[in-house]
Amino acid sequence: GLRGPFSAFPTMALVEKRPRSPTGETQLVVKKSKTDLALAGIQRTSALTAPIMSLSGHGGEVLTFRFDPSGKFCASGSHDKDIFLWEVFGDCKNYGVLRGHKQAVLQLQWSPDSENIWSCSADKTVMLWDAETGKRVKKLVGHSSFVNGVCTTRKGQTLAASGGDDGMIKVWDPRVRGAVSNLTDTYQVTSVEFADDGDRVFSGGLDNEIKIWDLRKDDVALSMLGHTDTITGLRLSPDGSMLLSNSMDNTVRIWDTRPFVEGSRCKLVMGGHMHNFEKNLLRCAWSPDASKVAAGSADKMVYVWNAEDGKILYKLPGHTACVNDVDIHPSQPIIGSASSDKKIFLGEIEGE
Repeated sequence: GLRGPFSAFPTMALVEKRPRSPTGETQLVVKKSKTDLALAGIQRTSALTAPIMSLSGHGGEVLTFRFDPSGKFCASGSHDKDIFLWEVFGDCKNYGVLRGHKQAVLQLQWSPDSENIWSCSADKTVMLWDAETGKRVKKLVGHSSFVNGVCTTRKGQTLAASGGDDGMIKVWDPRVRGAVSNLTDTYQVTSVEFADDGDRVFSGGLDNEIKIWDLRKDDVALSMLGHTDTITGLRLSPDGSMLLSNSMDNTVRIWDTRPFVEGSRCKLVMGGHMHNFEKNLLRCAWSPDASKVAAGSADKMVYVWNAEDGKILYKLPGHTACVNDVDIHPSQPIIGSASSDKKIFLGEIEGE
């Protein structure tokens, strides 16, 4: 059967994190389990304080979640317009709040050096934040509708790309005023990812196609066909050669994005998870060794698949509403999940 940390031990201690009390004390509520964890003989696989940590404090659906590249911190963005910064270990302290967006925060991304956070919002803006001071560094204006996705380059020159309901993909250089590239798509864009070469941007949207844009020509170099409904999430593999996609057709797919590919670029089709009438933009993620992929689901579960054969490894319960975003820790077997139940779970899986 499918087992995961959330289901195997129904009586485990759930450490719930609440935001700071008015006195500035951090409240930590530990719900004691009937059987002591040590007695239960649970093999721990991560440095999390408990096998599952619950982070609460957002006042609305949590739509986006990411671990920072160091693995010490994580960030979440919500329908409540706020971005919360959390410590991953210890008491999962909520050590910062980034305030400035005027509507729901739809996606966020850390810079490769963990110093900055990029965010995009239904308020039509992209923002760049200093993650250490919590101050906003830049407000990037130019989209004429909701900005659904934002991504950043992982190496080389610092650039970000954003995609929105206005059908525009904009490329931003934080040192330059205004967008440095404007790519026009025919349909709403829901998700964007930078290729590691910095010359290409991947986009997904309402026309079911994944497009590869060449920034040197500001045009589509290639369209990858296969999905039969809106693409809701894209994620580049750790080595940059593969692209993961999540779609409202209830499949997650792996695509080979290298320049010269024989035969079909679609390498694997996985299923089991669900999208529903809420039409949330459900995202997806890779494990750091690319052996696993994960995705959110409308059935309140976190799905994890084997990236080699597409088999479901885990269906992780615990959330009480749609799971919108997932991320896998850069160095430990920990999955973070963000849900419409206003909570974030950090849960360990079995280490490989």
